Amino acid sequence: MGWIFVQPVWRIVLWAIAYSCIVIVSVVGNITVIWIIIAHKRMRTVTNYFLLNLAFAEASMSAFNTVINFTYAVHNEWYFGLVYCRFHNFFPIAAVFASIYSMTAIALDRYMAIIHPLQQRMSSTETKVVVGVIWVLALLLAFPQYYYSDTDELPGRVVCYIDWPEYTVCDFKKMYYVCVAILIYFLPLLVMGCAYLVVGLTLWASEIPGDSSDRYKEQLTAKRKVVKMMIVVVCTFAICWLPYHVYFLLHQFFPDMFEETFIQQVYLAIMWLAMSSTMYNPIIYCCLNDRFRAGFKQAFRCCPCILQGSYEGLELKSTRYLQTQTSVYKASRMETTVSTLSLSNCFLNMSDKGNSSRCSSHKHFLQEMQIF
Repeated sequence: MGWIFVQPVWRIVLWAIAYSCIVIVSVVGNITVIWIIIAHKRMRTVTNYFLLNLAFAEASMSAFNTVINFTYAVHNEWYFGLVYCRFHNFFPIAAVFASIYSMTAIALDRYMAIIHPLQQRMSSTETKVVVGVIWVLALLLAFPQYYYSDTDELPGRVVCYIDWPEYTVCDFKKMYYVCVAILIYFLPLLVMGCAYLVVGLTLWASEIPGDSSDRYKEQLTAKRKVVKMMIVVVCTFAICWLPYHVYFLLHQFFPDMFEETFIQQVYLAIMWLAMSSTMYNPIIYCCLNDRFRAGFKQAFRCCPCILQGSYEGLELKSTRYLQTQTSVYKASRMETTVSTLSLSNCFLNMSDKGNSSRCSSHKHFLQEMQIF
């Protein structure tokens, strides 16, 4: 930040309230999401492990960077020393990378579950390995911001900045920011867009073969709800971070635009929108997912404004309920096994044209039967 502008106290107070709301809602909401997933065995699924990683990244970025960003933007002076200067420039890129690639992993998992349901799904161990790889790549991408960060004393103030090396062959700073924008925004959004487009066409545009059972319809509805929720999460992230990436790309190529007096307010607004992306996901989960809603009601059951709902959908509370769920699970597995055997027998008799068309419908039906 090369500019230094003074703004009235009332405006600083309003911005402080706005940024404080982000921190409170984000930290409390995402920690609650983490508790819901860790404390309840039914919530420990592939998708939810990635949601847990997403919640951890967002809660961490909100807690460690939002207030610091606001303080530095308002006072134009760095009070927190060299070590935190490096962390401040390093961690947000790593956290955003971990967030968006957790969403990308969920999109690809949904794609495989719905488009290729007979292929083996990721195990819990494999999911944790993928999460670990995501963080390793995130730290590698963010490392240049850590390595080149420094503080400097200017007349009357201390600044935290990135002392990028100067090369005659290429502009390393511009190249790095363009690569970051592509890798943590445009590329993953393109992958998720393609995956959810195919999944959406499969779930909403396909015809249900024959007379479908109530269980099949319930499973299809559940799949649609999960995909809807994740599409809302991705769109929210895309909207919140687009102005941020546009702002910093413009700053690299048109630096003279950022000497205007209004640019501090523009920066505060863009940064607020980007940081606010950390607080929306818990709200989306609560509104669009029954199990997360039950978990939030349980977590905040002491609040007088929270109506107590059914908690059994989230936690197996009684032996009878557990036996019922086990029976349903076994019946579902048996039904899937029978369907798979029927499909195998069907393809063994492909010479019959009528049987061939039944195979096609049966295969599509079996794909839809895959449970989340």
